[in-house]
Amino acid sequence: MTTPLSSPALSMLDLVAVREGGTVAEALQIALRTAQHAESLGFKRYWLAEHHNMAGIASSATAVLVGHIAGGTRSMRVGSGGVMLPNHAPLVVAEAFGTLAELYPGRIDLGLGRAPGTDPLTMRALRRDRLETADDFPRDVAELQRLLGPAQPGQRLVATPGAGTNVPIWLLGSSLFSAQLAAERGLPYAFASHFAPRLLLQAIELYRRLFKPSAQLAKPYVVMGVPLIAAPTDEEAEFLASSTYQRVLGILTGDRRLLLPPVENFAAQLDPQARIAIDDFLAAAVIGGPETVQRGLAALLQATRADELMLVSDVFDPQLRLRSLDIAAAACAALSGTAQQGL
Repeated sequence: MTTPLSSPALSMLDLVAVREGGTVAEALQIALRTAQHAESLGFKRYWLAEHHNMAGIASSATAVLVGHIAGGTRSMRVGSGGVMLPNHAPLVVAEAFGTLAELYPGRIDLGLGRAPGTDPLTMRALRRDRLETADDFPRDVAELQRLLGPAQPGQRLVATPGAGTNVPIWLLGSSLFSAQLAAERGLPYAFASHFAPRLLLQAIELYRRLFKPSAQLAKPYVVMGVPLIAAPTDEEAEFLASSTYQRVLGILTGDRRLLLPPVENFAAQLDPQARIAIDDFLAAAVIGGPETVQRGLAALLQATRADELMLVSDVFDPQLRLRSLDIAAAACAALSGTAQQGL
């Protein structure tokens, strides 16, 4: 007997790539147009990632960008994927996202990560003299929950705006630490399998097994990041994916650049060690034509039973990126009722 796959929610994570020959202003405009297109396709949420001092990524002022995207869309949820909490005082985060929640009621998500999202020099510039310990992240998450919840009698520190907005908090991670903390706190969990897929299955199993219902969430809710490049044919998708391969190679070698245009047969020109490293980084990627994309998404769902797929699509041509989302949305819709057997 086979178990049918349900069609998962689709969402998108955007690093707001600055393209070679382009500007930051153009990257911000592309992000808004992409979000509007994703909303027209029925995407559930659109998240922006916090990174600092990185060539080619314009999403450092994450809360500002969340407001930009929310203001240009109508109903889709918009949030951080995530705010890197060690870089910020919880009160500042609560006030920023509390303000967003008042401007866009019922539409704002606060995803939190515990990595700095940058290099050591920039980390010191962000944190000044603050020293982090292993206990800081859970404590800061708890403080954020208090600051965004209803103000209590006698509470001396009140986020204004923020108190009573109950902005949904998500925990993000690529290891088992955040999975366990999300389970203990009864929070939704997003795994960063778009760049660190190695512990995906182990983290999801741990999260579901240890999950404790909370006021925010009655049962586990899993989002997984999926690098996605779709095109009418497998061959064109592979060509377009060479922009992603170049970006990943730059990350692995410390040679970060703007998002580069695709290159014919780029992967074939790499030495075996580089190709293996890129393949490991993108082990959860789905790259291909419509049928390949549908099979790839089905395989991920079969393995993880994720509630939501959050796509990361680094396509150099903005219009072809929108087309990639079209193909992914159609493939995902077609999964409903598809049996696991034979996928």
